[in-house]
Amino acid sequence: MEAASIKFYDSNGTQKDCMQILKDLGMNAIRLRAWVNPSDGWCNTTDVLNKALRAKNLGLKIMIDFHYSDIWADPGHQTKPVAWDSLTFASLDSALYDYTFHVMDTLKTNGVTPQWAQVGNETNDGMLWEDGRASTNFRNFASLVTSGYKAIKAVSDSTKVIVHISNGFDNSLFRWVFDSLKIYNAQWDIIGMSLYPSTTDWQSLDQQCLANMNDMVTRYNKQVMVCEVGMDVTAAAICDSFLTDIISKTKSVSGNNGLAVFYWEPESYNNWQGYTLGAFDNTGKPTVALNAFLN
Repeated sequence: MEAASIKFYDSNGTQKDCMQILKDLGMNAIRLRAWVNPSDGWCNTTDVLNKALRAKNLGLKIMIDFHYSDIWADPGHQTKPVAWDSLTFASLDSALYDYTFHVMDTLKTNGVTPQWAQVGNETNDGMLWEDGRASTNFRNFASLVTSGYKAIKAVSDSTKVIVHISNGFDNSLFRWVFDSLKIYNAQWDIIGMSLYPSTTDWQSLDQQCLANMNDMVTRYNKQVMVCEVGMDVTAAAICDSFLTDIISKTKSVSGNNGLAVFYWEPESYNNWQGYTLGAFDNTGKPTVALNAFLN
């Protein structure tokens, strides 16, 4: 967005650095996606490092979100990086380890230690399809998760490793994924989830999400985190209520095991690249939705 000459402003209309605006609104952590070899360069290792250094210099905590793709990975798309496309599974597993280690080591060499790292993004049905598709070969998916975990810990033992699934209200999906990962002795520290409700169902989905978070803590003895939330930018007041509620519910998770809520991606405005779930208005100022983070 900056490269496209898009500017960001605080609520008073003063132009500022985007991350500084978010920090001033109460956010204390930044989530950065990592792509292996994106065609336009954005979100490659160099770009991730540049953004991570900016976040660190502002005193913000950092999460690295490994997509293990050259582009978006989500429940409907888990496409291998082009460079990995013809590898055997054993070589694919090694490539994932080596790439993860390289990114973490690059950050460490430059003085950045992420507090958290996701092994995969919204891996409802695994990742690196077809080899790592969970519904057809869960053993492979579990192996990939563990390889990512080991690579992260080899560089930074303090970094907490997240397995991230969408639809945080769907307890049966989460039980299937994490029961199966447990069967295959996969390793992870935190259970991450996404939650994108509508303006009419957010209260019921928040309640289901809280029940799911508490079940994950009890069932697996793991901490939980809401890695993505969002709502239509035109419903800012309702989004403020939604965010206030889900933040409160996450804080209430049993044993103080609800760690965080991340908005994805608040700075998007003017339908940037067609995305309408941001939290800045068309003048480049944060909407009232983000007031929820002031607490």
